[in-house]
Amino acid sequence: MNTLFAGAAALLASSVAVAAMPSTARAADACGRVTIAEMSWNSAATLAHIQKTILAEGFGCDAELVPGDTVPTITSMTEKGEPDLAPEIWPNAHQEVIGKAVDEGTVVIATHTLEDGGQEGWFVPSYMVEEHPELATIDGIRANPDLFPDPEEPGKGRFYSCPAGWQCQIVNENLIRAYGLDEAGFTVFDPGSGPGLAGAIAKAYERREPIFTYYYGPTAVLGRYDMVMVGGMDHDPETWDCVTSRDCQDPQPNTYPHSDILTLAATPFVERAPAAYAFVSSLSVPNAVINKVLAWQEESQATAEGAALHFLKTYPEVWTEWVPADVAEKVKAAL
Repeated sequence: MNTLFAGAAALLASSVAVAAMPSTARAADACGRVTIAEMSWNSAATLAHIQKTILAEGFGCDAELVPGDTVPTITSMTEKGEPDLAPEIWPNAHQEVIGKAVDEGTVVIATHTLEDGGQEGWFVPSYMVEEHPELATIDGIRANPDLFPDPEEPGKGRFYSCPAGWQCQIVNENLIRAYGLDEAGFTVFDPGSGPGLAGAIAKAYERREPIFTYYYGPTAVLGRYDMVMVGGMDHDPETWDCVTSRDCQDPQPNTYPHSDILTLAATPFVERAPAAYAFVSSLSVPNAVINKVLAWQEESQATAEGAALHFLKTYPEVWTEWVPADVAEKVKAAL
């Protein structure tokens, strides 16, 4: 078994035991100072503020946000025991460093922060699938390049890929070859930037025009627009390394791996604040909800703190499941 997920299994078992503590024991728990890594991207920053608000208002913790990024944060948690929490860690590219920290007992995997994990793949708008159900699969896409006309190359279909410099640009180009979309008549379009790609999707959706594109979540784009991930594409770890290489000579059909999005906790925090940790280990947000929160944040030009407060006010049916009733009432009163 992968060491990372072996550690996760042991940790989640211990989480159940902590969560089963009587409310009187939880109330007696001394939370103290808690540091939470605030990553630079919107979903992670929002989740950090959600944790901070509930820990401060519900558990009386002295909760503090600190700047973070994946590898430096994990390294600091391992070597210094701080920060106490990292709310959104994407482990696919960091299996070794996370697995080592879990094996050494300095870090534990508290929960899968996003219920459905991270999303990454190829999408088409729902209105196109409603009209042409075959477009829900890669075989249907390949058979219908004319439904995605390239305005610059008449007779061709257009696929919107990642901007130059993103790893997914290489992956997409290899997958286009692997599925024979180049031979079927598709061109690969570089949108120039992340905002350019998001803007292309927004423009097409608001005008109900065709678009076949790469995208990822959780993001405001997937919260605002109903996009369907193209099916019929399975991840094969044995051929994935070639797909990610610019020098791949014979890419095989594949797709992006599932990403289990994790909250990591430093072991000293787990040991000193079991009631607070029980909450952290219960936190898991449906992707559809966090996408909608991010869409609201973008439309309102709100901060991450504002997005967190919007979530807490708008989705009590989600977060009150993470905490005892008395803690939920304290948070609601603070809001």
